Amino acid sequence: MEDNKLTADEARRVAQHESMKSQVERDVNADIAERAEHTTGAEAHEMDQVAGRFRGKAIGEVVGTDREVRRARVLARISQIIDYLFYVVYTLLAIRLVLALIAAQSSNGFVQLIRTVTDPFYSLFRGIVASPSAGGFTLVLPIVIAIIVYALLHAGITRLLRLIAHRRTEI
Repeated sequence: MEDNKLTADEARRVAQHESMKSQVERDVNADIAERAEHTTGAEAHEMDQVAGRFRGKAIGEVVGTDREVRRARVLARISQIIDYLFYVVYTLLAIRLVLALIAAQSSNGFVQLIRTVTDPFYSLFRGIVASPSAGGFTLVLPIVIAIIVYALLHAGITRLLRLIAHRRTEI
């Protein structure tokens, strides 16, 4: 019987505690709501200033992000154009190398066209090393060297553009 009485007293105390806690919480929330509704002129002015700073900062971040996106798009387009040009040069030099390997007739119009178009890219490397020949077929090593050098130059330009596109303007 004594246990039932203690349990009942304890349950009553817990209920009173919860009731008191709920009442205090309601009073505090009501006080906060009342103070929020009745701000002074100074508080309202301060809230407007804080809100203005937040709004200005948000607008600045949006403008900065937009600027970064536009710059990255322009650099991506430039990178695509550079890639295309280098791939054209690689292809033309590879065609010239294959034509030399199979000992194509130099009097043929297509062979002359390829030589004429690739000469500006090949002339810098002509004579760097000897080109071994066997049975009329020639491995034009300067063309291979030219392709390698252009590939390295292409990779360097691409990395530079990537660095510029991803740089951060804020520290």
